[in-house]
Amino acid sequence: MQRYFIQLSYDGTAYHGWQIQPNGISVQEMVEKVLSIVAQETILVTGAGRTDAGVHASFFVAHFDVENEQLDTQKIIHGLNNLLPADIAVQNIYKVHPEAHARFDAMSRTYKYYLVRTKDPFSRLYAAKEPRIPDLEKMNEAARKLFDYEDFTSFSRLGTDVKTNICKIAVAEWVAEDNGFVFTIKADRFLRNMVRAIVGTLLEVGFGKISIEEFCRIIELKDRCAAGASAPAKGLFLVDIGYAADLSKGLIGQIK
Repeated sequence: MQRYFIQLSYDGTAYHGWQIQPNGISVQEMVEKVLSIVAQETILVTGAGRTDAGVHASFFVAHFDVENEQLDTQKIIHGLNNLLPADIAVQNIYKVHPEAHARFDAMSRTYKYYLVRTKDPFSRLYAAKEPRIPDLEKMNEAARKLFDYEDFTSFSRLGTDVKTNICKIAVAEWVAEDNGFVFTIKADRFLRNMVRAIVGTLLEVGFGKISIEEFCRIIELKDRCAAGASAPAKGLFLVDIGYAADLSKGLIGQIK
């Protein structure tokens, strides 16, 4: 058996997230189905993580095993892109060692959240509309407080099956753009719904609904009910997954 990494991107609008779901179509299901057709054997795909329903990925990595150790990867990429729907694209496939794992070997993930201030037909599926102008300085001050904590239970979806809610956040910053704002956050791992819950709660800081001290208190309470509402899924993009050099050498366009 030979293991391969596959790099892909997808518009999550039509999907119930990356992971296979019993009651909705997922990106993983689509990729496995088409990859099995093109490779002419049943293939299971393991993703670097899961994205929620409606969330996008401009950079995603998964791995799969095949019997054919001399897979014509360019032919497979061409076949996949011909058969996959227009909202899923494959950028690269390359060999890795048999123990390489798209999820467990990932050292970091980076997300961006997009807000636009005015109605924009070209970003309606990829950004949340927010006409109000939040206080970016206060939101960034609150965002920096995230570095002081590791338990983010308050920003995790209730009822998940994870063993720990411990994460180490390395980057958390808001910047203004021409028609809105972008939040970038990087961590070793993320909990389900975590980024959207953080965004929603930071916006409460930006609009003066809660203070920075109250934001810290919300984290310390370890109670999802204490945090703000989750921001809409359509504004969230997974934009990078960091690996060690020997695994990342075949990835295209990875943000360092």
